[in-house]
Amino acid sequence: MITTAAPDREVSLPITGMTCANCVATVERTLRRTEGVQEASVNYASERALVRFDPEAVTLREIGDAVERVGYGVVLADDADGAALDEAESIARAAEIREQERLFLVGVLFAGPLFLLSMARDFGLLGAWAHEPWVNWLMFALATPVQLRVGWDFYVGSWKALRNGTANMDVLVALGSSVAYGYSVVIAALLSVGSTAAGEHVYFETAALILTLIKLGKLLEVRAKGETGAAIRELMSLQPETARLVRDGVETEVPLSAVEVGDELVVRPGDRIPVDGVVVDGGSSVDESMLTGESLPVDRGEGDAVSGGTVNGTGSFRMRATHVGSDTALARVVALVREAQGSRAPIQALADRVAGVFVPVVVAVSALTFGVWWLLLDATLTDAVLRLVAVLVIACPCALGLATPTAVMAGTGRAARRGVLFRTSEALERTRDIRVVVLDKTGTITRGEPAVTAIATLSADDPAYAARPVHSRDIAHGSLSEDDVLRLAASAERPSEHPIARALVDEAERRGLEIRVPREFRALPGYGIAAEVEGRTVQVGSRRVLDEARLDPELLSRWGARVEEMEAGGSTAVWVLDEGRPVGVIGVADAAKDASRPAVAALRAAGLRVVMLTGDSERVARRVASEVGIDDVRAEVLPDGKADMVRALREEAGDAVAMVGDGINDAPALAVADVGIAIGTGTDVAMETADVVLMRGDLRSVPEAIALGRRTMRTIEQNLFWAFFYNTALIPVAAGVLYPLTFLPSVLRSLHPVLAALAMAFSSVTVVANSLRLRRASPAAGETLPALSA
Repeated sequence: MITTAAPDREVSLPITGMTCANCVATVERTLRRTEGVQEASVNYASERALVRFDPEAVTLREIGDAVERVGYGVVLADDADGAALDEAESIARAAEIREQERLFLVGVLFAGPLFLLSMARDFGLLGAWAHEPWVNWLMFALATPVQLRVGWDFYVGSWKALRNGTANMDVLVALGSSVAYGYSVVIAALLSVGSTAAGEHVYFETAALILTLIKLGKLLEVRAKGETGAAIRELMSLQPETARLVRDGVETEVPLSAVEVGDELVVRPGDRIPVDGVVVDGGSSVDESMLTGESLPVDRGEGDAVSGGTVNGTGSFRMRATHVGSDTALARVVALVREAQGSRAPIQALADRVAGVFVPVVVAVSALTFGVWWLLLDATLTDAVLRLVAVLVIACPCALGLATPTAVMAGTGRAARRGVLFRTSEALERTRDIRVVVLDKTGTITRGEPAVTAIATLSADDPAYAARPVHSRDIAHGSLSEDDVLRLAASAERPSEHPIARALVDEAERRGLEIRVPREFRALPGYGIAAEVEGRTVQVGSRRVLDEARLDPELLSRWGARVEEMEAGGSTAVWVLDEGRPVGVIGVADAAKDASRPAVAALRAAGLRVVMLTGDSERVARRVASEVGIDDVRAEVLPDGKADMVRALREEAGDAVAMVGDGINDAPALAVADVGIAIGTGTDVAMETADVVLMRGDLRSVPEAIALGRRTMRTIEQNLFWAFFYNTALIPVAAGVLYPLTFLPSVLRSLHPVLAALAMAFSSVTVVANSLRLRRASPAAGETLPALSA
């Protein structure tokens, strides 16, 4: 008996307890070393791990155990991909924020009075009693709860990191605060016995304020990171909790989980549509803006598809469920956004490499600072210790770890609200380099809903007709009529899903013609189709069908004027051959979408080169291109030649190329392009192949997608600049390099550890806040896009 191996499973697991990029590296390394795990990527901003594993080799519980063994938490639920996990994560995140708030409150309650007492004594506001040794022990009593309670997380985090052979931000904070606290204990003890050998001033308030301020920074960071993931929460909130189910004529309100494919549902005015389905009775206008970004409601009637999570207008209708649970469009959007937010952009690699050695380097710099000031510059032990502490607490690896993922989360979230889905953060990064945009014609520039505009046939006295073989089922009176030609073509095309085939069948049905079931149907990509109809071999397709038939040029010339007339009017000439001889030409036209011209204008105004790619004839292609404002046209390209054309354009321009398409024939070109963009109304194959999916069925989202991608990349670059600048500039300041510059204020020449902690606390918050600006960045269709010229 042959058994089939179970396919790999991919899950997104919430991780708790991570404090910086080094923690991310530890969890990621642990997951990748776990037997059965094929691939793992951890995102610090979303605090999730995207794990692909073999379910026959390892279980989710075993993966969770591996992470917990190295000191971090994993949120697991019975359904790791569904609502149960999301609810469990929400509970865990809320509990984490409450705990951070409690710890910060403890810090404020003890560090506040301690700071006031210390400052009042230093400024001589309390009298001689404040300098008695017992006052130092009072400060010790106030500082100790902060050190042990507020600082406990940092000690635990340090132990986890060191046990795993790494060093993270917790090591720096724990080391810096412990040095200040421990040094103050030594001073207090010596002063109690009358010795000033270690100094005369304690720094308990410094240790307490360091921990409290950094805890404030972490609290603000956690809240801000939660804001970057708001897009997913908003999308998930679109799903109603119940649905109105109709069974045996009785309407019942049931939980959404009880709805199955094929169920009939009632949707009333103002309701959110519960699942994906098809309207079977009634109609209404539907607000689909939350999925497509399209602000205007769209009319939906009998036979039309509707999507779960969208909002019904004033009408009422019944629908049949076609997709439920994780198969709905809304669920797929959430999955795509989560996948993109969990992926890692290539630009993050530099920050990861720096973060990997950051803490050991900072510890070494702090030790060097202490040695230089105490041993070489003859500073007091107190001054040397304060500079050591300042260097330890001002360094911030968190800003480096947050620079890229927070911007990616905010950018992809904002894009999702506009109906633009980036599948990976790598695709987001590549949009920065796009200089050429290639647009497929049918279904992308045009509506993809062609209609028959003309039918040309041969008369009985035409020599070309006389040369046609005679069949027993020929029309009795000689020439084939328009209806005869259309009937043959529609019957042959009946099994095809191509838009032109649909146009022929629809026109035949409109005329009431009898459409036969063909035999031996064969698709000829780039040429057309061939099938047996009424015992006759019928071919329907482009001019290439004639070329393959090797017909007499004199015979074909008789059609020239009719074909030119069709193509001059913008119609595609579809040839119909009966037993290898042309018997008619059908003109089919596909109108350009209303949004195509303004979208092309926006792309060109931004300095991008726009190219139209089509398998249609040169004359028809030029007609459509001129209508939408495109000068560069590549016509009569076979489906398998589209990918080659994209490669050729890349080599020709020397720039990155984006390909926009919607059909099966576009999939190879989408895969080859630097950025493949699929129109959401297209085929599943195209959308699976693409890097970016546009939920709206027109080109307006293309300039938006590129603009959002570039703005996100600019934000990442700003974040990385700030993170690197902050650390490279302020660590030397904390070490005292400005001390010789006497014209500077003393606060810069001798940076106090408390100010260093304040700067460190807000450095990562600054990065997250900058990323959050992307939540408001989204140009409307037709708006000028200055970001594209960046």
